[in-house]
Amino acid sequence: MPASVVVGAQWGDEGKGKIVDMLSERADAVVRYQGGANAGHTVVVGGKTVVLHLVPCGILRPGKLCYLGNGVVVDPEALFREVAFLEAASIDVEGRLFVSFSAHVILSYHRVVEDALERTLGDGKIGTAGRGIGPAYRDKAGRVGVRVCDLLDPKALRDKIEVLAGQARMLEREVGKATNAPAPGGSAVEDPAAVLASCLEFGHRLRPMMVDVSSALNRALDEGKTLLFEGAQGTLLDLDHGTYPFVSSSSATAGGACTGTGVGPTRIDEVIGVAKAYTTRVGNGPFPTELPPEESSALREAGGEYGATTGRPRRCGWFDAVVVRHSVRVNGIDRLYLTKLDVLDGTRELKICTAYRRGGETLRGFPASVGAAFEAEPVYESHPGWEQPVKGTGSGDRLPPAALAYVRRIEQLTGARVAGVSVGSGREEMVFLS
Repeated sequence: MPASVVVGAQWGDEGKGKIVDMLSERADAVVRYQGGANAGHTVVVGGKTVVLHLVPCGILRPGKLCYLGNGVVVDPEALFREVAFLEAASIDVEGRLFVSFSAHVILSYHRVVEDALERTLGDGKIGTAGRGIGPAYRDKAGRVGVRVCDLLDPKALRDKIEVLAGQARMLEREVGKATNAPAPGGSAVEDPAAVLASCLEFGHRLRPMMVDVSSALNRALDEGKTLLFEGAQGTLLDLDHGTYPFVSSSSATAGGACTGTGVGPTRIDEVIGVAKAYTTRVGNGPFPTELPPEESSALREAGGEYGATTGRPRRCGWFDAVVVRHSVRVNGIDRLYLTKLDVLDGTRELKICTAYRRGGETLRGFPASVGAAFEAEPVYESHPGWEQPVKGTGSGDRLPPAALAYVRRIEQLTGARVAGVSVGSGREEMVFLS
């Protein structure tokens, strides 16, 4: 696996952190290529739970190099908090973590803008994590964003901050008028001079980490090194291929690994998908296989389905093969890892969604229209559950027959080989399939 990309095949929260941690044992470097500190990649090592938001999961493996590519939006405060947390846990970060000169920076103004924009949407709000990530990408596309390299240029930085502060003030004021609800406690727009001072300090602290990530990664590949690209969120939250507009603001699919790092597509060797053995979603948007409230709550409690970053309860439902099939096609997934199979232990009857029905029509693919996705009714097939716990089974041929049959049916319906299943939260709790 000289260059492998790990992507989420559902709406995020699939358990990518565990899979990246497992695969990083054989990698020389791990690279985040999109998203920001809204990611919550959870790894359990030796009974201790570590949640990483910006720093790639490879940091937990001694000696592995970690990179934040140009496609990531970096919140310096969040980054340094995470570095301090890791160092307090005796995890060596210095000389192992690098940030692209071209990555965009999240400022306090972006959180103000995000709050204002969400207030304008009322009941139709996206349900963002409130980290300022969407507005940072918005400024990137609008060509007014602050990049990591700007933190070393006081004049350019001052000019950009003044523009962003002015835009935030204007939006805050206009939203207050439109909604008849001014920002609570007065304006939340921070003084540009204070923002400039903190940004210059961040630039000073970040300088040893700043590199040309594209050059570093391509040089590593030329030298025969192995790279693992760590995606955040999931395919159905991708800006182009997800349930728009209820999506993230970045390219969460495998293609984002190229645009988000400066590594060409011909240098990517494989794409690895991660999906839960059921389905979850955080925030608003269509979710065809969502369970009724009582059943959703029971599955949520069994699986500990609360956001690692926000703590928000996740919506829960049956496995949706239409969603994962869509992800397999969009990403070109070579192999798939299923997580949380153990959560389904003891469930008498399991269901898998094989298609949707809408207005008398059967849909085999995921609809582009969000309206059609809201109206889609799942077509289910039923499968018997298993009583014997899957944890501790050791290998694929020792899984309970019903559990193995369930996994093999997912293979058939999604078109991707299931290489392994997670049967517990621990790093070592994996069952590999031939």
